[in-house]
Amino acid sequence: MSRIAVIGAGSWGTALAVSLARRGGHELCLWAHSPAHAAELTETGENLRYLPGFIVPMGIHITSKLVKAIEGADIILCVTPSQHLRAVMTEIAPALQPHQVLLSASKGIEEKTFLRMSQVMKEHGDNPIGTLGGPSFAQEVAAGMPTAITIATDDPLLGKSLQDDFTSASLRVYRNEDVTGTELGGALKNVIALAAGIVTGLELGSNSAAALITRGIAEITRLAVACGGRRDTMAGLSGVGDLVLTCTGSLSRNRTVGVELGKGRKLPDIIAGLNGKVAEGVRSTTAALGLAARYGVEMPITEQMAAILHKDKSPKDAIRELMARPGRTE
Repeated sequence: MSRIAVIGAGSWGTALAVSLARRGGHELCLWAHSPAHAAELTETGENLRYLPGFIVPMGIHITSKLVKAIEGADIILCVTPSQHLRAVMTEIAPALQPHQVLLSASKGIEEKTFLRMSQVMKEHGDNPIGTLGGPSFAQEVAAGMPTAITIATDDPLLGKSLQDDFTSASLRVYRNEDVTGTELGGALKNVIALAAGIVTGLELGSNSAAALITRGIAEITRLAVACGGRRDTMAGLSGVGDLVLTCTGSLSRNRTVGVELGKGRKLPDIIAGLNGKVAEGVRSTTAALGLAARYGVEMPITEQMAAILHKDKSPKDAIRELMARPGRTE
């Protein structure tokens, strides 16, 4: 049995907590940022704000006290929005014990520093670190639908231990040692999903969508490899797997934002309509371009997405420019 603290009571954090409770054999704590949200979860037994329709098992302890949540935990599973991870780590760092494992399930890149989530964690101590990736909609994981994910850590023994902790009848867990590739695959696919949503919103057809996804994985792979990730990771669950899901699934927030942009809606109005939920790709786009500039990597789809998101460029003009780029070998 492991004591697992799930840090973040959004849809994904709640789904992981529900999945772990269904598996059994763990002592679980779920941390919610606000006391009001923690009280609502406790009183209703349901995450009405972010994951309605699923019962939060009574065996999960719910709290809004962050340091209290990690007390005695073997695994600290961080599922906060990526831009909030640093604040969480700053608060818990003085209370961390050397044996506590930090496992990130946040799929993003820090906007100003261009750091991956494991790098943010490493700035706050020497604890063992891993990252969780792969195609996994929160609603389907909470519902117990068959799902395959991957856990990456550079310590094979830790990877096997985490694999055993998370594997269940509905959650098949693979493991690898490519933390960099797993994190970048999970973060960058959100950017491509925004673009895939725009293709849908503009009603450009299946040919366009397939081309966008294919060239998207090529773009992601270039940057991941330049940063030290492995090419074969991008052909796995945290690369192609997560990209296909997020670009095609109706439950994808990033794709949904893209669809609305393609229909002509403005970004602030779309974000307001998410009711507090986060589309990580909106911020990861800028960070991805920062990383690309640092490593001299060409990312034309990401460049066009940044112009649409932050410079009010017409999606139709962006598509036209992508199609007009000089010919090249594949």
